[in-house]
Amino acid sequence: MSATFLNVNDASLHLTHLDQDGAASMVDVSEKTITRREARASATINTRPEVIALIEQALIKKGDVLATARIAGIMAAKKTSELIPLCHPLMLSKVSVDFQLNAAKGQIKLQSRCILSGQTGVEMEALTAVTVAALTIYDMCKAVDKAMIISDIHLIEKTGGKSGHYMLEDY
Repeated sequence: MSATFLNVNDASLHLTHLDQDGAASMVDVSEKTITRREARASATINTRPEVIALIEQALIKKGDVLATARIAGIMAAKKTSELIPLCHPLMLSKVSVDFQLNAAKGQIKLQSRCILSGQTGVEMEALTAVTVAALTIYDMCKAVDKAMIISDIHLIEKTGGKSGHYMLEDY
């Protein structure tokens, strides 16, 4: 995977969460058009193959790891504006969190998807969902593997709004 980096000397770029005096400011989206907006994000957890087997066989003592992580991710997406300063509270239409387990690699791939019709994007909600879902898996499995590594949290794709479509290259 590779990402395209912006030229910081580009005059069209500016920080939207700062006012003319440099103070933190919530962006005014009241004049923006309501459009369908969607974002997908991903994360990876590296653990031992035995941990994946315990998850797949529902043998983790704290309960159903994936069901709990899915609910935690969905709840987190709904609470993003309470967690991330200056994020707008959004009326989400859809949030999903899915998992791919690879016992041979000792790896769990997580992916979230958030959708709404609104005046601002859902990237932060998708990233929050996948991050909290990964943290929940860690919490539920730490008794059997404290060395789990959560990594590669990133936006995969976003659609809608003035900036249009973005997709991570090579994904």
